[in-house]
Amino acid sequence: MEKIITRFFDAANIQRWNDHVRPVELTELDKQAHKAVISYILAKMEEDARNAEIDWIKLIEGSIFEFLHRVILTDIKPMVFHKLMQEKGKELNSWVFAKLESELYETGENFKKRFELYFLDSQYAKNEKRILKAAHYLATNWEFQIIYKTCPDFYGIEKTKESIENEIEDHYDLIGVQKISLKKKSYGFLDLCGQLRLQKRWAQSPRIPKTSVLGHMLIVAFLSYIFSMKQNFCDKRKYNNFYCGFFHDLPEVLTRDIISPVKTSVPGLEEIILEYEKIQLENEIIPLLPESWHREIRYLLDNQFKNRIIDPDTGILKFIDSDKGMENFNRNEFFPVDGKMIKGFDHLAAFVETSLSIKSGIRSKHLIEGHRSLKRDYQNKVISNIDFGKLFKPFEIEDALLDV
Repeated sequence: MEKIITRFFDAANIQRWNDHVRPVELTELDKQAHKAVISYILAKMEEDARNAEIDWIKLIEGSIFEFLHRVILTDIKPMVFHKLMQEKGKELNSWVFAKLESELYETGENFKKRFELYFLDSQYAKNEKRILKAAHYLATNWEFQIIYKTCPDFYGIEKTKESIENEIEDHYDLIGVQKISLKKKSYGFLDLCGQLRLQKRWAQSPRIPKTSVLGHMLIVAFLSYIFSMKQNFCDKRKYNNFYCGFFHDLPEVLTRDIISPVKTSVPGLEEIILEYEKIQLENEIIPLLPESWHREIRYLLDNQFKNRIIDPDTGILKFIDSDKGMENFNRNEFFPVDGKMIKGFDHLAAFVETSLSIKSGIRSKHLIEGHRSLKRDYQNKVISNIDFGKLFKPFEIEDALLDV
């Protein structure tokens, strides 16, 4: 899985709007993460307001497929990209399939087939594609508003503004697009998540590539989903693992990224921080979402790194101590979450962040200590039948090189 993990991080190096005046760094990884947040909002609102049938697995996989597709074709400007896809889409898609063949092979043959079907069959995941397209333009518009206010007289910027607004209007039949356009509560949640694009991981250390908290969240979600899929978890378990992995750092929009050494430096500090995050979540974040979503958001964010289910008979939350015990609840009615596995992918993403930077020649005491600590903790470690020691291995740096 080394190739596809590295590919995910490649998106952090891809600069967006790099021919415009940008007051902040805007990367493809962050844009795709923001798009995933917005697609969740749009899909949930379609379910709630219109009783629409959303195939959440196709929506999640669509976000992965479009991410990989865009990373390969990222050097093409958007207007040129859309024109080429209209006229030479089949040829471009074939080239993308060839470029990603080895990475997709790592995820499984069926996943590879669905990836190709997604771009070749216009009827496949038709509703989910439309939601993702609307989310794409809303995320683009969030970025564009920053750029437009910085340099409104930039040549051609009015044409870009009109193009984005027209695309959003074309999706105005989606109730979520209408509500977000009002710039009230739903937009507030979207905007708060957007602020996580501005918060950098390992803020006390220089690093290559720089990754934001939101970009990190997306990588954890992608890995949580892919391995849930590889192990044939039920659909609700895959859904929960994706969105629990995705939202796991959401409270950091209010507390910022507090690194583990700080949390553990004072006895009891970590518990105080978690309690504060919970209070802020209840007071500042959850009220921005429709009330009917609150139970799910709390379930995903509370005790996020613990294995848990909901008893279908009583509705009571139950924690499952062992990974093996979770095998008894691999059915949709139990609403299972593999919190321990998600924590493992949270640490794997952090480990890769340290590894890529150190290998690029940008190192610091914090990165080296973090790399050593995680390497030690995950030696031969197996969680949810996943050999994390094997996943960590390609990114390990020998201790002798760390001391140089």
